Amino acid sequence: MTASTKKPLYRDLTFQVVAAMLLGIAFGFIAPEIAASFKILGDIFLKLIKTAVAPLVFFTVVHGIASAGDIKRVGKVGWRALVYFEVVSTIALAIGLVWGNLLDIGSGMHDAHPNSATASAAAAALAKGHAPGSTMEFIYGIFPDNFVGAFAGGQLLQVLVISVLFGFALLALKQERREVVEDGLNRVSECFFEFINLIMKLAPLGAFGSVAYAVGSNGTAVLMSLANLVLMFYVAVVLFIAIVLGAVCRLSGFSLWRFLKYIKDEIFIVLGTASSESALPRLLLKLEKLGCSKQSVGLVLPTGYAFNLDGTSIYMSLCVLFIANAYGVPLTWEQQLGMVAIMLVTSKGAAAVSGGSFVVFAATVTAIGVLPVEGLALLFGVYRFMSMAIATCNTIGNSVATVVVAKWAGEFSEQTAKEEYERVLGRRPAAAL
Repeated sequence: MTASTKKPLYRDLTFQVVAAMLLGIAFGFIAPEIAASFKILGDIFLKLIKTAVAPLVFFTVVHGIASAGDIKRVGKVGWRALVYFEVVSTIALAIGLVWGNLLDIGSGMHDAHPNSATASAAAAALAKGHAPGSTMEFIYGIFPDNFVGAFAGGQLLQVLVISVLFGFALLALKQERREVVEDGLNRVSECFFEFINLIMKLAPLGAFGSVAYAVGSNGTAVLMSLANLVLMFYVAVVLFIAIVLGAVCRLSGFSLWRFLKYIKDEIFIVLGTASSESALPRLLLKLEKLGCSKQSVGLVLPTGYAFNLDGTSIYMSLCVLFIANAYGVPLTWEQQLGMVAIMLVTSKGAAAVSGGSFVVFAATVTAIGVLPVEGLALLFGVYRFMSMAIATCNTIGNSVATVVVAKWAGEFSEQTAKEEYERVLGRRPAAAL
């Protein structure tokens, strides 16, 4: 793209979202009571996004399986993705645990108590969501009892199950019949992507409303009292992305920094809305354009949104230690390692419940049984700020996972990646990626 054809800065989506976030922060400090009422802008934007997420997951997973042509090719991508998810999620949990112990996070807050408004809000969030009470309940909840109900309820794990089964059923059809169904699904899918493109024009408004609400509703007192936790969590996320994902990318033969520049629009949208779902539709298209095959994108990315929640893993392990230290509850290394094993399972449910990471974290604290549940209300006061980093880390982690698994399974085109980088970044990179 030459300088003469480059669009003005004010029309760039990243610039619009960043500007909206800065205005939201300023507005939240200047007029907190009024700013808190602007939450509706963020809620409306996310509701519009969620109307298309479940259908798009269905279409991309089904198309990914169907385009593979046979079950063996699906399995080749699938088992690699699951191995990658479990290894990286475990590393993320360990980083949160080690970081929390090094900092002795929360040890200076023995006298901290949440106010009644924050406690009530936390209770309302927990009541709205429903986290699985056991591993068996979690497994049982993955399987839907109603085809339409899974979509209507926005149950991503159930939609994934339906999509995989439907994709295998499509593979069982004769070639001529399968092509007719695939063509119809592709046409509807294209329409949904155009629908998403229209909604994305509202992303700056959604980011402004979400950030203004987060600052205005919490106020400077809460922000200062828990600033250390929020700051250290952001540092942990940055370290995970730079060191762990950076090493993964280097071992896989591509540059993390260049890749992040390629998906920067999606990163800022997620950061502003605190929802990883807001970038999913655009990433499904972008990663395929980058050279990942349809089946790898269709299988890895949506599945990662349920099983590869790196940001959620760091949040859970770090905040468990925060509550323990804040309330003076000693935890041995044996107990901490046991918690990691529990969180490795419960973190997989964060995408399947209303309230996401906070609700699943609350269920984990309750299941552990040695930590005071009052600490949940303490954390809820700043959850909005932490959720921005959680969603961003989850999104980057799953985007990297898609490229890594695609390259590992031989489902990636280096030449396509070179051409796409040249088109988007305006120059040809020295390496393939």
